Amino acid sequence: MKIGIVTLAFSLISAPAFAACFGTDTLSTCTDDSGNHYTVTRMGNTTMMEGSNARTGSRWSQDSYSIGNSTIHHGRDSDGNSWSTTCFNGICD
Repeated sequence: MKIGIVTLAFSLISAPAFAACFGTDTLSTCTDDSGNHYTVTRMGNTTMMEGSNARTGSRWSQDSYSIGNSTIHHGRDSDGNSWSTTCFNGICD
């Protein structure tokens, strides 16, 4: 799950960047050289991420919930658009 969240976070960035994360398995704060700053909170089967970029003023978020072999992701992209997807056994629609 951690890899999926980090992969999604990097897909929101216009150029590849190295992220430095600090904290615990429950709460992490990350920054990268593209100006992105985000926090990742994990509680049980739920992972929440909120991010922003001070250079551009953009903000985004993602929540993921795992139930059995399914994971439901939903969030808001940097343009303010809502999105969601469901994954079953690692395959997403």
